[in-house]
Amino acid sequence: MFTFLHAADIHLDSPLRGLEGYADAPVEQIRQATRRAFDNLIELAIEEQVAFVLLAGDLYDGEWKDYHTGLFFIDRLSRLRKEKIMVFLASGNHDAASQITKALRLPDNVHLFSTKHPETIILEELGVAVHGQGYHTRALAENIARNYPLALPHYLNIGLLHTSLTGRQGHEPYAPCALDDLKARGYDYWALGHVHQREEVSRLPWIVFPGNIQGRHIQETGGKGATLVRVEEGRINAVEHHDLDVLRWSLCRVDLTDCATIDLAIDAVRQAMEGEQAGTEGRPLALRLQLVGKCPAHAVLHREAVALTEEFRALAVGLGEMWLEKVQFSTQRPVELNESIGAETPLADLLKAIDRLDLQPSILLELVPEIGVLQSKLPPELLHQGELIADSPEGRGPLAEEVKEVLIARLLGQEGSR
Repeated sequence: MFTFLHAADIHLDSPLRGLEGYADAPVEQIRQATRRAFDNLIELAIEEQVAFVLLAGDLYDGEWKDYHTGLFFIDRLSRLRKEKIMVFLASGNHDAASQITKALRLPDNVHLFSTKHPETIILEELGVAVHGQGYHTRALAENIARNYPLALPHYLNIGLLHTSLTGRQGHEPYAPCALDDLKARGYDYWALGHVHQREEVSRLPWIVFPGNIQGRHIQETGGKGATLVRVEEGRINAVEHHDLDVLRWSLCRVDLTDCATIDLAIDAVRQAMEGEQAGTEGRPLALRLQLVGKCPAHAVLHREAVALTEEFRALAVGLGEMWLEKVQFSTQRPVELNESIGAETPLADLLKAIDRLDLQPSILLELVPEIGVLQSKLPPELLHQGELIADSPEGRGPLAEEVKEVLIARLLGQEGSR
């Protein structure tokens, strides 16, 4: 009986993008998170006395700024060497031969698979054959899985590959292949990388994306870690996920449908925050709030968005070990506008004009002289740092709705209550 550990998408020292604009962001804590998670991976390997560790690509996050990233990586692999634990590496798109120009000699317990063709390493004492190939270039469009050799008889066969399979949302289609391509090799276990969300693609045979070991931004929520595989009498008898992350990201949806007042909405947010925190097992939490539902307090929520955001930040600080990354005010009016104000009134016509507003910068700037009255009603938060004329489809869509809702709340004079 023996065990092995499968991890991928380490992204050591991944740069922080987009956090510079948040004055209260725990930048250093996030900056060190990938290293600390990798330390947890090393500790798990030693505690479980694994026979070997499989790393399925994207060990780094592209070209190193200096040698410190590589030196850290080698130092941790050397700890495994002292424990007589082997390591098998297959490079991915972020650490392809064409991307990483600096090089350091790896410890002798480590095998880095060729980037030119699949290789097979046989571990006679364990009865294991490990097959793998790395990336020679970042944008690898070739189906290299078809070149992997057929399973060797009388061995536990493992394939190590960084791939998008037939495609996964949010991931480039690198080394694409079909599920049948993998199954046709006859292997017992495919150790995949590239997809940052854990996924057991198949159990017969086992085909697993372990996900990355540490979430790096709000698109990478939930527990992150590695997969521990237990082998008995030459067969896989257990596949277990182990959390390794040291800081967790969470998208927290709070349904405010039954909240008639702002105080009730704040209580609902507090309860939701406490629930999210309870699931982190003591880890620091980076949280995005998304307020949803047909809420009676909808108008005042949008009108007081800036003040409420700060109040929610204070809640996060009070709970401890929590950072509020953003609040999305996505509630809806409990009744349609034309039901509350009538369809044939000057105010209704004005609201229809608001509904047709196009927030593309050039068009908006042309319209400003004609909508001076409306512009004068915009609260300062919507004019802050040029947000009103954000020039990207991703930014304009939510912003357009936000502008519309604040304008409507102001024009209708909906004060709401606490």
